[in-house]
Amino acid sequence: MIALLVIIGLVVLLALYAVAIYNKLVKLKNLVAEAWSGIDVQLKKRYDLIPNLVETVKGYAAHEKETLENVTRARAAAQQATTVEGQQVAEKNLSGALMNLLAVAERYPDLKANTNFLELQNMLSVVEGDIEKSRRYYNGNVREQNTLIESFPSNIIANMFSFVKSAFFELDNPAHKENPSVKFS
Repeated sequence: MIALLVIIGLVVLLALYAVAIYNKLVKLKNLVAEAWSGIDVQLKKRYDLIPNLVETVKGYAAHEKETLENVTRARAAAQQATTVEGQQVAEKNLSGALMNLLAVAERYPDLKANTNFLELQNMLSVVEGDIEKSRRYYNGNVREQNTLIESFPSNIIANMFSFVKSAFFELDNPAHKENPSVKFS
């Protein structure tokens, strides 16, 4: 009789553990979805700023048509990306196109002094910072979810209920990879 109660107790504990793991997996899945939504909001803010930035530059540097078209194409491609991996590629291309656009602006002193351009550039910088924060939050939740999905014994529950790992969202910014130039006088 005692053996039967011990077995029943172990089965109940195992079932409670399985339910707890399942609930944590669901919670993490929802946190990842929420975090991706945060990235999406920040990216939309960025997309909304780009046409104004392009128009401002166009007024000063109309003959830089190819650069302006590249930014417009990259923005459209980024808005149409549907997967995390696709978004990464599109955002990398858009960041490169924006860097080229801002480099063009460096050649036009009147444009660099334009208050509208400076305000848009500042707003873009703020949005870029917000994207970075959102990306870190998303990737932290993805890391936690993926660890639980891969760890034993929670991987058994994850496989039983078809939980899948999420992809990290990485944005390569070439400027972050460059070594700073330090010159001593």
